[in-house]
Amino acid sequence: MPRLVVITEQLLATVPGGTGRYTRELTLALARTAPPRWRVTTVVTRHQDPSVAVIPGVDGPRVLPLSRRALIAAWDRGVPLWPGGDSVHAPTPLAPPRPRSGRSMVVTVHDAVPWTHPHTLTERGVRWHQRAVTRAARRASALVVPTGAVAAELSRYTQPAGRVHIVGEGVTPALSAAPDPASATAIAERLRLPSRYLLTVGTLEPRKGLDILLNAMTKPHAPALPLVVVGQQGWGAVHPMRLADHAGLDRARVLALGWISDEELAVVLHRAEVLVAPSLAEGFGLPVLEAMAAGVPVVHSDAPALMEVAGGTGVTVKRHDAAALANGLRTVLDFPDRTAARVDAGKLRARRFTWERAAQAVWRIHLDLYQSAGRG
Repeated sequence: MPRLVVITEQLLATVPGGTGRYTRELTLALARTAPPRWRVTTVVTRHQDPSVAVIPGVDGPRVLPLSRRALIAAWDRGVPLWPGGDSVHAPTPLAPPRPRSGRSMVVTVHDAVPWTHPHTLTERGVRWHQRAVTRAARRASALVVPTGAVAAELSRYTQPAGRVHIVGEGVTPALSAAPDPASATAIAERLRLPSRYLLTVGTLEPRKGLDILLNAMTKPHAPALPLVVVGQQGWGAVHPMRLADHAGLDRARVLALGWISDEELAVVLHRAEVLVAPSLAEGFGLPVLEAMAAGVPVVHSDAPALMEVAGGTGVTVKRHDAAALANGLRTVLDFPDRTAARVDAGKLRARRFTWERAAQAVWRIHLDLYQSAGRG
């Protein structure tokens, strides 16, 4: 029985972020859509609590004998430690230096931010990602990227030896479906949600543009609504209240929830007036897609990947431009008929993106490689 091994190390990261959701949802969908005879298993490095990486319905994780730091160092030095299986899928650039003889390896590269916006990452992060992505482009059997925008950006900085496949992401069903009214009310009360609010979702780090959004909220023409911020603290000392102080915005207009469960996120998302994504750079933009699926209006920056995902169903504003962002928010609220048409179009477009569809596309890549090696 051939095996597809998925490296799910991102689930053990201190801040899994969007790549953590991608890893979990794609792996689960790969297991659900596995071809006859194929088996999906997962691996992680030695960790204090590897149970965090358990995905119900998927075999694993098998724990490798090295710690994360040791495995990264080994793979960086070209040590050919193979995580097992007939084919490996790496949902992040953390991947072996090369496929094992007779085996194949597919690596997902989420964005080209280490090259296009290096100042929005740590210096160490930039160095590692550039090195790991360059190695994957040179050695992997194939690359997966989430948007055409990433494929175009990546082509300027790497020369992939294998094919580059554009495979979109999906919407977790629990986020798109309307929450049960009774439980939604209880959750809203527990989180102390305002009756009306703007919403932004994402790891708190410089490239997400939270400072621009808070500055936009101080503009005279901006909607006088509070902002709910969902996301774990990343790097760069991006603290919502401090940024509000710096912008001259009353702290009472900002509610920072940090990390919340999917059940809570569904309630927060469905009750929002607008989902705001002012990012400077993205590879896909899951919160935008999730808002579209939930029927929530979206205002997003002109980052190419966000424009590609939204497909014209959101209000696009120029990056770094707080005044334009304030205008975009006002447009959504002041023109309800136009907004309703965008919401309908967004819901229709979001139906194209499912984790099952993504998994099936990834399976086609792995099966083609398996068969071309004469093993199918």
